[in-house]
Amino acid sequence: MKNIQQLMKMGEQLQARVQELHDRLNAEELEASAGGGMVTARVTGKGDLKSLSIDPEVIDPEDPEMLEDLVVAAVAEAQNRAQTFAEERMGGAGGLPMQLPGLF
Repeated sequence: MKNIQQLMKMGEQLQARVQELHDRLNAEELEASAGGGMVTARVTGKGDLKSLSIDPEVIDPEDPEMLEDLVVAAVAEAQNRAQTFAEERMGGAGGLPMQLPGLF
């Protein structure tokens, strides 16, 4: 019975640490740019897109594909940075598994 209580307590502690990490990742914001800063994407530490900034000079009605490519590149890089950031935080979280399925 004592082992079960210890196991339950450890589970509660792990759950609290996971929630704290989850909250910190949601609060953190990272950004990346493409096209020499013409397009900038800002994401949460979990990789959710928060904002997108586009310099009006890059908007060319004759070449929408260029703008599309810059947007995709900026968002992808920001999400890659968020992934790296999250992995670093989870690795330093004192024994949390590197990936918790369905959580991040």
